[in-house]
Amino acid sequence: MSTEVTPAVGPQIEHLKGLIQQNAKRSRPLYAERSRQDDSQVTEPAERLMIASRIQAEYDSVKELPPAIAAKMAAAAGPRKKAKTAPAAEDGTSNAKTMKMIEGIASRDAGPSSTALTVRGKGSSGDAPPNANGPTPQRNLPTSSLVRKQTIVQVKPEWHAPWKLMRVISGHLGWVRALAVEPENKWFASGAGDRTIKIWDLATGNLRLTLTGHISTVRGLAVSPRHPYLFSCGEDKMVKCWDLETNKVIRHYHGHLSGVYTLALHPTLDVLVTGGRDGVARVWDMRTRSNIHVLSGHKGTVSDLKCQEADPQVITSSLDSTVRLWDLAAGKTMGVLTHHKKGVRALAIHPKEFTFATGSTGSIKQWKCPEGAFMQNFEGQNSIINTMSVNEDNVLFSGG
Repeated sequence: MSTEVTPAVGPQIEHLKGLIQQNAKRSRPLYAERSRQDDSQVTEPAERLMIASRIQAEYDSVKELPPAIAAKMAAAAGPRKKAKTAPAAEDGTSNAKTMKMIEGIASRDAGPSSTALTVRGKGSSGDAPPNANGPTPQRNLPTSSLVRKQTIVQVKPEWHAPWKLMRVISGHLGWVRALAVEPENKWFASGAGDRTIKIWDLATGNLRLTLTGHISTVRGLAVSPRHPYLFSCGEDKMVKCWDLETNKVIRHYHGHLSGVYTLALHPTLDVLVTGGRDGVARVWDMRTRSNIHVLSGHKGTVSDLKCQEADPQVITSSLDSTVRLWDLAAGKTMGVLTHHKKGVRALAIHPKEFTFATGSTGSIKQWKCPEGAFMQNFEGQNSIINTMSVNEDNVLFSGG
């Protein structure tokens, strides 16, 4: 046998009834869902209040376009105005009613208690809309308006006087495979397939001297700017250092297992770097003839290499279609560039900018040091590019 106990409503909560009724009256028009059943219960003021709150919450922060975009849109819409399409017959009454309500709603400024999110650029002040003074300089900042990206303008190259043939110098009995100009521009050296190195006067083109000592084609030459030395390498696996005061070989650098095709001097260190058909670049101490590093990693012939002061201090190109950037202190690869599809035969370092160029069959690419970021392609020469050079006037020469 059970007894039910009905709780008596005490006088202590009587005073809350008025507050509950008042709160229900305010919250019902805001959150009442429009359904077909209680459509008759939703009054016009309640509907107007719902629309007003939605407009402020969703569209208040973007109701005004920035002046720059508004001017563009006005200019674009002028020539192509179209007749407005009439609304559908069945939606005509509801659309007209809603539009009338929206027009009647007074626009309320979002006060300090507004929950509308408005993104402002760092440079904007006051209540100016985003991008009021043009595009935001910080590209990564979020913005509440879409700005058309500016078109890239191709820089027109400067005009340079055309090159003319000045002189034809003959004297070698085989292909000339290497050239090196002395830093003071008084003479230059040439190495050829007749196994000789010839020294020529730069002003007159007269032969000054013939150096013999290689037993195969001479493939690389370099004149030291800080010492009276001329360095040569050839297909006989030999790397020689010539004393230009006595015109004799004073040092040999032994170590390459096959023909040596290229060599370069470091601009500040007494270091010589050579590369060849054995697929490695060797770093030599110029005076002691010791092999400091063997820069291995290429899978084909090292076709060209360059040295510079800052990292990467050594850059090598190879017929395995890659370019490697080397850390000279550690003797390890800093990066490998694999953009070329065919063997890379030529390198050129810019004398002023921290950039370099590489040449392959029908392809010349420019890169940025030190990470080897790709910059651009040079179009126009669809041949096997064998040599390249850059002068201080930003003129790139390529021979193919």
